[in-house]
Amino acid sequence: MRSSRTSLIRRTAVAVAAVTAALALAACGNDSGSGGSGHEGHGSSASASSTGDHNGQDVSFAQGMIPHHQQALEMARLAAGRARSAQVKDLAARIEKAQDPEIRTMSGWLKTWGEEVPSAMPGMDHSADSGMTGMMDTKDMTALEKASGAEFDTMFLTMMIEHHKGAVEMAEAEKSKGSYGPATSLADDIVTAQTAEITEMNKLLGKS
Repeated sequence: MRSSRTSLIRRTAVAVAAVTAALALAACGNDSGSGGSGHEGHGSSASASSTGDHNGQDVSFAQGMIPHHQQALEMARLAAGRARSAQVKDLAARIEKAQDPEIRTMSGWLKTWGEEVPSAMPGMDHSADSGMTGMMDTKDMTALEKASGAEFDTMFLTMMIEHHKGAVEMAEAEKSKGSYGPATSLADDIVTAQTAEITEMNKLLGKS
């Protein structure tokens, strides 16, 4: 498990740099009709809808956070049958209760905007090459699925801390660069809630 955690930290450091480029590329991909670099403000006519203006960052945020949340849910659902600590089980249940509705909300935005909604395929893509900070790869998820008891608790908390840090980073980018009010508001909620949960999980691991 120690070597898994070491590789996790290395992957997280690499993904921190990769996510910025991934978000930038996604935003550029939406700028199909206008010349120059002014797309991020009000951009093309597709940026205006009955729900208000949005930009490429808003689209990238939703398309990235949906699979990020989906993996968190998959991890959280493992806790019911594998965790020993009642505190870990309670945390996992709260994560599921918060993030499942957020997935539905962000999917609704993308449909309204006429953008692609990432498909929900738990277990099919745990790729560290996705460019999203904090995502677990197949090896990490397989190890978590095989663990139980105290080993599961420690592994779950360690992985979820890194996962939450990735979500917070993505949400901070949305807060600073997004233009769609409901999306920047959700991003603020994610930063607040998941930062608090990171503190809680560090305490459960005996870290201050």
